[in-house]
Amino acid sequence: MSEALPSVLSVTGLNKAYNVPVLKRFDFELRKGEVHAVVGSNGAGKSTFAKILTGITSRDSGEILFRGSPFNPSNKQEASATGINMVLQELNVIPTLSVGENLFLHALPHRKGIIARKQLFRQSKQALSRLGLDELDPDQPASTLGVGQQQLVEIAGTLAQNSAILILDEPTAALTGPEIERLFENIQRLREEGVAMIYISHRMDEIFRIADRVTVLRDGRRIDTHDTQSVTLDQLVHEMAGDELAERHPHLGVQPRGAGLTVKNLTAKPAVQNVSFTAQKGEILGIAGLIGSGRTETLRAIFGADPKQSGNIFMGEEKAPLTLSCPTDAVNAGIGLIPEDRKQDGLLLSKSVSVNTSLSTLERFSKSGLISPREEIDATVATADRLELKRDSVEQPVDELSGGNQQKVVIGRWLLHDSPVLLFDEPTRGIDVAAKETIYKVLDQLATEGKTLVVVSSDLLELMSISHRILVISAGKVAGEFTPDSWSQEAITAAAFSEYLSNPKIAR
Repeated sequence: MSEALPSVLSVTGLNKAYNVPVLKRFDFELRKGEVHAVVGSNGAGKSTFAKILTGITSRDSGEILFRGSPFNPSNKQEASATGINMVLQELNVIPTLSVGENLFLHALPHRKGIIARKQLFRQSKQALSRLGLDELDPDQPASTLGVGQQQLVEIAGTLAQNSAILILDEPTAALTGPEIERLFENIQRLREEGVAMIYISHRMDEIFRIADRVTVLRDGRRIDTHDTQSVTLDQLVHEMAGDELAERHPHLGVQPRGAGLTVKNLTAKPAVQNVSFTAQKGEILGIAGLIGSGRTETLRAIFGADPKQSGNIFMGEEKAPLTLSCPTDAVNAGIGLIPEDRKQDGLLLSKSVSVNTSLSTLERFSKSGLISPREEIDATVATADRLELKRDSVEQPVDELSGGNQQKVVIGRWLLHDSPVLLFDEPTRGIDVAAKETIYKVLDQLATEGKTLVVVSSDLLELMSISHRILVISAGKVAGEFTPDSWSQEAITAAAFSEYLSNPKIAR
């Protein structure tokens, strides 16, 4: 990126604190037509910085200049009207509204106060087409979309706005390869139009591919800013974490300890079609597949969160199948689920770390119907320490934590519950490289203890790094099973597409 390009945003001495400082004398510069990446561990202050720029939260002190003038938006609408827009890390799609209404929520076309439906439909089709979502109906309820499609709808709506600065906070966390490619095409188009972009991501390959410069945040401070072409991955990781992370190697196998979880002919229409597998005690069984393939729905059906039409689920060596009509039945049977959408399905955001962690284990701390606060707090602290959870205290509200630390709270709940079977749906979504290593170590420890782990992930390299076996689901069916000596990204990807290619009538 040429030094001659003008600066559109200048940040000097930015400070923000909640219970503890989040940003400390942070400096930042953004140039016209530049993609400037911001990286750092969870809790480093990345999302807080973005929310200050978009008026979602206020700064405590510091100067922000936008196009040379002081800038201090009081809300998101004011920032958007000025030309600064953001795709949030956490989903903000309103499920009761249509896809089109979500796309243009703050700028609905209307005549005399009545929504102009035909115009909204036309604008929505154009916005969706930019991201290759031509098959989506703008009139369908957003509640019918999966998490990945909801993320794409949010991105499409933001791209449709006229932006001088576009902030993308973990935009690809729930996307597959082709969807990421389409997003990057749009980023390149916007760059050529002179739009400046702040790109927040934990995916280093994306940073090196699309960013012109990268700024490293650690503990609220700017460590350094680099031209992407002149910095190495090891250097960035060292600056983010303060130490180099050990290289991970795939498991070469698991010593059979008997069945931990057996699923036979599970069908939960329309997403899950006759799925069968057995996960061993002490095994990490990875599940791969495209968004909408039935991965998440399989876990939800096992957990009793979605109704199944047929099939049986067995714990351990039991001959009698479980009766799982609701999640409470699954929890009582010893099954825990870390859901894909932690904000929507996994947390009580206004409650404390302690309450969220002990939620499924309260009977352990109660005597004669009364909870022992001291025992509850001690157990929560021990669990939080095991997960290296960054917090002010375990009494801190969860909505004040970073997204990655919120995810650790959900995982901590099931660690405290000591469930023999754990279902992980995208356990490292939105988690930085250092925090991922913590989660990986916990998964390894749980497997060593004899727990049965089933892990869904959109990141094939992650699955190949942590799994003993990988099961591939395509269009609701088991399309392949791989071990370390037989798997490759190409083979797994081919299996993930197999059912769609063999049956063109299946809608993607």
